Amino acid sequence: MDHDCLVIGGGPAGLTAAIYLARFHLRLKLVDAGKSRASLIPLTHNHAGFPDGISGSKLIERMTRQAQKYGTSIETGRVTRLDRIDGGFAAEWGGGPVTARTVLLATGVANRRPPMDEALHDEALALGLIRYCPICDGYEVTDKRVGVIGDDSHGVAEAIFLRGYTSDVTLIAPDKAMALRQKDYERLEDLGIETVDGPCQAVAIDGTCITVDTAEGHFTFDSVYPALGTDTHSDLAAMVGAELSESGCIIVDAHQRTSVPGLYAAGDVVLGLDQISHAMGEGGVAATTIRNDLAAAKPLIR
Repeated sequence: MDHDCLVIGGGPAGLTAAIYLARFHLRLKLVDAGKSRASLIPLTHNHAGFPDGISGSKLIERMTRQAQKYGTSIETGRVTRLDRIDGGFAAEWGGGPVTARTVLLATGVANRRPPMDEALHDEALALGLIRYCPICDGYEVTDKRVGVIGDDSHGVAEAIFLRGYTSDVTLIAPDKAMALRQKDYERLEDLGIETVDGPCQAVAIDGTCITVDTAEGHFTFDSVYPALGTDTHSDLAAMVGAELSESGCIIVDAHQRTSVPGLYAAGDVVLGLDQISHAMGEGGVAATTIRNDLAAAKPLIR
């Protein structure tokens, strides 16, 4: 086998695991497609140890340097195929086939974006006018005008969550007239959350605000939260027969083992709290489990 472990994904979970694995003196390679959600965060104030906040890209950069300091080989590429072979796994991507005794999937998820121009979206995201994680940054919209794009239970739940930060919350249907359960309408009304029919499209940035065009006219907000769900990057797990949840997340045990021996998963691709600190914790647990499982099969000595 080329490596003791192949880590797929270079976000907080994958890089934390790589730091641990390298310091365990294991042979490893990390392959990252450069799509970590963490790298898109303009400034996080939830990550402990950075009282003035740190950008997601800067955090990933620091973690990458730390992993490389201990000898982690990191390559840019998207793994397109994963197969079980005798003694481990074989993976393929642009850099050619690689074999490993174990694999850690830290491939994360992707947010579904609202209907808007891509360049406008990226600019609004950088300015904090588009936000995706109320748990991470709801504090930043305290007493501000907030729009939530969504028309299902997820959208309702996010609007209610944000109501804990501001009294000015509007729930907007993304692509059709709002169609909620009566009890949801009643909950929203009781909390003073306005509902607006779609379709909608974010059309302009006006200073520190963003304007959304809807079926009921233009609305201006300090921030908009798309509550449209995510797409889980669990296709590689499915290729080797790992058990997935109904939502497509990889099912793991308390030590981040999947249902396939030698395959582990950590971070947002696993069902749980999608937070940097949580992903890092799972990365540390996964790496320690990998080390101990390998040692159980063959003592690790120098």
